[in-house]
Amino acid sequence: MQDQDQPGRKKRLKRHFLLRIDSWIDSTLWSAGFRAGEIWEDITIFSRKFRMRGWKRWVFEILGEGMTLGTAGAVLMLALALPAFQETTKDWRSRGNFAVTFLDRYGNEIGHRGIIHENSVPVDQLPDHFIKAVLATEDRRFFSHFGIDFLGLARAMSENAKAGGVVQGGSTLTQQLAKNLFLTNERSLERKIKEAFLALWLEANLSKKEILSTYLDRAYMGGGTFGAAAASQFYFGKNLTEVNLAESAMLAGLFKAPAKYAPHVNLPAARARANEVLTNMVQGGLMSEGQVIAARRNPATVIDRDEKEAPDYFLDWAFDEVQRIAARMPEHSLVVRTTIDLGLQQAAEAAVESSLREYGEGFHVRQGALVMIENGGAVRAMVGGRDYGESQFNRASRALRQPGSSFKIYTYSLAMEKGMTPDSPIVDAPIHWGNWNPHNYGNSYAGRIDIKTALAKSINTIPVRLAKEKLGPNPIDQIIAQAKKFGVETPIRKDVTIPIGTSEVTVLDQATAYAVFPAGGLQSRRHGIAQIMTYGGDVLYDFDRDEPPPERVLSETAASYMNQMLTRVPYVGTARRAAVDGVLTGGKTGTTQAYRDAWFCGFTGNYTAAVWFGNDDYTSSANMTGGSLPAMTFKKLMDYAHQGIELKPIPGVDNPLPDGPRLASKIGKSGSADDDTVPELIRPRTLSAQSTRIVREAARLLRDAAPLTRDAQTTASIEPEPAALR
Repeated sequence: MQDQDQPGRKKRLKRHFLLRIDSWIDSTLWSAGFRAGEIWEDITIFSRKFRMRGWKRWVFEILGEGMTLGTAGAVLMLALALPAFQETTKDWRSRGNFAVTFLDRYGNEIGHRGIIHENSVPVDQLPDHFIKAVLATEDRRFFSHFGIDFLGLARAMSENAKAGGVVQGGSTLTQQLAKNLFLTNERSLERKIKEAFLALWLEANLSKKEILSTYLDRAYMGGGTFGAAAASQFYFGKNLTEVNLAESAMLAGLFKAPAKYAPHVNLPAARARANEVLTNMVQGGLMSEGQVIAARRNPATVIDRDEKEAPDYFLDWAFDEVQRIAARMPEHSLVVRTTIDLGLQQAAEAAVESSLREYGEGFHVRQGALVMIENGGAVRAMVGGRDYGESQFNRASRALRQPGSSFKIYTYSLAMEKGMTPDSPIVDAPIHWGNWNPHNYGNSYAGRIDIKTALAKSINTIPVRLAKEKLGPNPIDQIIAQAKKFGVETPIRKDVTIPIGTSEVTVLDQATAYAVFPAGGLQSRRHGIAQIMTYGGDVLYDFDRDEPPPERVLSETAASYMNQMLTRVPYVGTARRAAVDGVLTGGKTGTTQAYRDAWFCGFTGNYTAAVWFGNDDYTSSANMTGGSLPAMTFKKLMDYAHQGIELKPIPGVDNPLPDGPRLASKIGKSGSADDDTVPELIRPRTLSAQSTRIVREAARLLRDAAPLTRDAQTTASIEPEPAALR
């Protein structure tokens, strides 16, 4: 009986145990809640002693809200400051220990970089009037602010409002130094935030004298010089400690716009600017009018120098290349023969500048960049921006911009490697890849077309369809690998949208890649350094000797197919303004979303060039496409470059000397140009443009000269032969 009751007893004990636990939990929670209520009541009673009424309550409410917002603001500011402070982890104090003299391709000296610039002069040894001139112009409250001058900012805003434009800047000298050391000249809110935090960081880590000394030592001063000491030697031929008041004012005036006020280029403008500096010194109470009157009446004069501008954007890039190549060399005082051709460089600069002057305002575009490479890989010209004095940021080698349709070559070249041909059919129709739905320009579709037409017309859906359906597994990885093989050094995002050019690259990247096509599918071997030598003449590095031969990155068949397709684009496609007179031209346009970037990357058998136009702040242009300003600029440069040279064929396309109208009609049908389809050739000029002008002027003078009289003819006929010719 007891055994039978045993299970029931266990159940009752278990139930009682659970009831006790439930009771304990309930009582504990009730007790805790009751105790919390008592504590809250005690706190409430205690806090009533501090209850404010009337105006005092409003004061404490405002203070409380201020503390809350201040805490939130501090967290936000810290989040914004972290990216700025990451810039300080670099070795920003070091300027390197290289002293490099650069030569052009013909051995002419074109500039210097590195420690050959004058050593900085301690602030204590600088003339007092020079320090006053700098501070009166750049930052009058330098020694009283903490990196950001709110009073100076308010004054600048007030003056700008009165003038109806920007006449004064609000950045302190410390902020300018932060920009020079860590940032670029990009006009964006992000850069200004970083600049402010870095200015505070500099003030916390350097003394005022160190900040001033570094600023004077690192600023670009025109004429290819960096630092006031180097500028003093370049312009006046004297040490910075020896400059007089007039010379100090002229140097101080260079910080604002060194290219505009460089005295060896525009002495009247430099003197006018120096006069403004003297006025600033008087208005700032640093000197009296009587002390500056002599400097006004006797302005500074400069050493007579050649006005030829150095290719500074190229030299900056070449200096980086030298440091990379010569990092393990024992000798760091070097003479470097570069690949630059100053004639082509000047033509490239003129092409970009003239395009911006003529059409920049209409297209709402303010900047451009260009890289030109000769077949074989030598960089012959580099334009990194419109004005090096205004902005030393090299848009050719450092600016990352979306390439648009100019990026499609990597997808098309892979398709050619997979067995497709220019005549392979493909369907232009809406396509979906995951959540992405690419569209054509104008949202129109052509239906069944061939590959060469798709490339010439820059149809967006076709490279996407090729990547999705024709390239096989991991198509995005294949496209990224293809771009790297072609010479693109910028990391490319792994994204399904890259077939139509959404991943940013540099102008130098695209020029390097397109140079593969005139090389017949071999690496372009892009380089800017031909030789590195010691000052004693010993050759430490020679590109032809020390670099490996080019590797094949595209099969001959695929390269021929690509060249046949790309040489259609300037004649029946989107780049008709790029066709070089009398020279077969290939290439591809590129236009990005909202017309922010416009590209043309093209080539002949002799040269390759990539041209970009846009704005530093990424604002949209006025419907500028790659077939407009970039294509026109490419043609300007190439028309000049191909005068008087032997034209080379483009591999896979036999005739390097097409007749434009006939080629356009023939190439639209066949996709290639050969001697049979284009029987008439246009010969290149045998004289340069300058030589042609001289010959024409001589012909005009002879034509307009008065005829010889009979006496003059007789005299000329009996004039004795010079002794030197007997």
